[in-house]
Amino acid sequence: VQLQASGGGLVQAGGSLRLSCAASGRTFSTYAMGWFREAPGKEREFVAAIGWIGSTTYYGDSVKGRITISRDNAKNTVYLQMNSLKPEDTAVYYCAATRSKYSSNWLHRNEYDYWGQGTQVTVSS
Repeated sequence: VQLQASGGGLVQAGGSLRLSCAASGRTFSTYAMGWFREAPGKEREFVAAIGWIGSTTYYGDSVKGRITISRDNAKNTVYLQMNSLKPEDTAVYYCAATRSKYSSNWLHRNEYDYWGQGTQVTVSS
Protein backbone atom coordinates (compact mmCIF):
# COMPACT_ATOMS: atom_id res chain seq x y z
CA VAL A 1 0.00 0.00 0.00
CA GLN A 2 1.32 3.44 -0.92
CA LEU A 3 -0.08 6.45 0.88
CA GLN A 4 -0.09 10.07 -0.27
CA ALA A 5 -1.10 12.75 2.21
CA SER A 6 -2.20 16.19 1.14
CA GLY A 7 -4.16 19.22 2.29
CA GLY A 8 -1.76 20.79 4.74
CA GLY A 9 -1.00 24.47 4.78
CA LEU A 10 -0.89 27.68 6.78
CA VAL A 11 -4.01 28.67 8.68
CA GLN A 12 -4.84 31.13 11.42
CA ALA A 13 -5.80 29.97 14.89
CA GLY A 14 -9.47 29.04 14.96
CA GLY A 15 -9.45 28.04 11.31
CA SER A 16 -10.03 24.69 9.64
CA LEU A 17 -8.22 22.33 7.33
CA ARG A 18 -9.09 19.00 5.79
CA LEU A 19 -6.29 16.56 5.18
CA SER A 20 -6.62 13.73 2.71
CA CYS A 21 -4.66 10.52 2.36
CA ALA A 22 -5.02 8.62 -0.88
CA ALA A 23 -4.03 4.96 -0.94
CA SER A 24 -3.01 2.81 -3.86
CA GLY A 25 -4.08 -0.77 -4.34
CA ARG A 26 -7.30 -2.74 -4.10
CA THR A 27 -6.98 -3.75 -0.45
CA PHE A 28 -7.55 -0.35 1.17
CA SER A 29 -10.74 -1.48 2.90
CA THR A 30 -8.84 -4.24 4.73
CA TYR A 31 -6.65 -1.74 6.59
CA ALA A 32 -7.43 0.36 9.60
CA MET A 33 -6.10 3.87 9.05
CA GLY A 34 -4.51 6.35 11.37
CA TRP A 35 -3.22 9.88 11.49
CA PHE A 36 -0.21 10.88 13.55
CA ARG A 37 1.65 14.15 13.87
CA GLU A 38 5.17 15.16 14.68
CA ALA A 39 6.17 18.60 15.89
CA PRO A 40 9.81 19.72 15.96
CA GLY A 41 11.63 18.18 18.89
CA LYS A 42 8.69 15.99 19.85
CA GLU A 43 7.80 12.36 19.37
CA ARG A 44 5.27 11.29 16.76
CA GLU A 45 1.87 11.58 18.41
CA PHE A 46 -1.36 9.69 17.79
CA VAL A 47 -4.13 11.91 16.41
CA ALA A 48 -6.93 9.64 15.17
CA ALA A 49 -7.71 6.19 13.82
CA ILE A 50 -10.58 4.59 11.97
CA GLY A 51 -11.57 0.99 11.33
CA TRP A 52 -12.15 -0.74 8.02
CA ILE A 53 -15.71 0.39 7.41
CA GLY A 54 -15.52 3.59 9.43
CA SER A 55 -17.77 2.59 12.29
CA THR A 56 -14.99 2.61 14.88
CA THR A 57 -12.93 5.72 15.54
CA TYR A 58 -10.42 6.83 18.14
CA TYR A 59 -9.01 10.26 18.91
CA GLY A 60 -6.08 11.58 20.84
CA ASP A 61 -6.96 13.56 23.95
CA SER A 62 -5.43 16.76 22.61
CA VAL A 63 -7.68 16.83 19.52
CA LYS A 64 -10.88 15.27 20.78
CA GLY A 65 -13.90 17.35 19.88
CA ARG A 66 -12.06 19.36 17.22
CA ILE A 67 -11.02 16.70 14.73
CA THR A 68 -12.99 14.11 12.78
CA ILE A 69 -11.56 11.17 10.89
CA SER A 70 -13.51 9.55 8.08
CA ARG A 71 -12.89 7.32 5.10
CA ASP A 72 -14.32 6.62 1.67
CA ASN A 73 -13.38 3.09 0.63
CA ALA A 74 -14.73 3.64 -2.88
CA LYS A 75 -12.13 6.39 -3.31
CA ASN A 76 -9.37 4.69 -1.30
CA THR A 77 -9.10 7.82 0.80
CA VAL A 78 -9.08 8.72 4.46
CA TYR A 79 -9.76 12.25 5.67
CA LEU A 80 -8.94 14.33 8.71
CA GLN A 81 -11.21 17.31 9.23
CA MET A 82 -9.57 19.71 11.67
CA ASN A 83 -11.53 22.57 13.19
CA SER A 84 -10.76 25.20 15.83
CA LEU A 85 -7.09 24.82 15.09
CA LYS A 86 -4.56 25.99 17.66
CA PRO A 87 -0.89 26.94 17.30
CA GLU A 88 0.00 23.77 19.19
CA ASP A 89 -1.52 21.74 16.35
CA THR A 90 1.41 22.82 14.19
CA ALA A 91 3.20 19.68 13.01
CA VAL A 92 3.82 17.38 10.10
CA TYR A 93 0.81 15.10 9.79
CA TYR A 94 1.27 11.53 8.64
CA CYS A 95 -1.29 8.99 7.55
CA ALA A 96 -0.65 5.32 8.11
CA ALA A 97 -2.20 1.93 7.47
CA THR A 98 -2.29 -1.09 9.74
CA ARG A 99 -3.36 -4.71 9.25
CA SER A 100 -3.94 -5.11 12.96
CA LYS A 101 -7.41 -6.43 13.79
CA TYR A 102 -7.16 -5.23 17.38
CA SER A 103 -8.50 -1.70 17.69
CA SER A 104 -6.45 -1.07 20.85
CA ASN A 105 -3.36 -1.34 18.66
CA TRP A 106 -4.45 1.49 16.39
CA LEU A 107 -3.29 4.10 18.89
CA HIS A 108 0.34 2.97 18.68
CA ARG A 109 2.60 4.04 15.84
CA ASN A 110 4.64 0.83 16.01
CA GLU A 111 1.56 -1.16 14.93
CA TYR A 112 1.36 0.54 11.54
CA ASP A 113 2.72 -1.15 8.44
CA TYR A 114 2.69 1.67 5.89
CA TRP A 115 3.24 5.41 6.16
CA GLY A 116 2.64 8.36 3.89
CA GLN A 117 5.17 11.11 3.37
CA GLY A 118 3.55 13.68 5.65
CA THR A 119 1.96 17.05 5.09
CA GLN A 120 2.85 20.23 6.99
CA VAL A 121 0.19 22.01 9.01
CA THR A 122 1.11 25.40 10.44
CA VAL A 123 -1.28 27.32 12.66
CA SER A 124 -0.44 30.95 13.31
CA SER A 125 -1.56 32.78 16.42
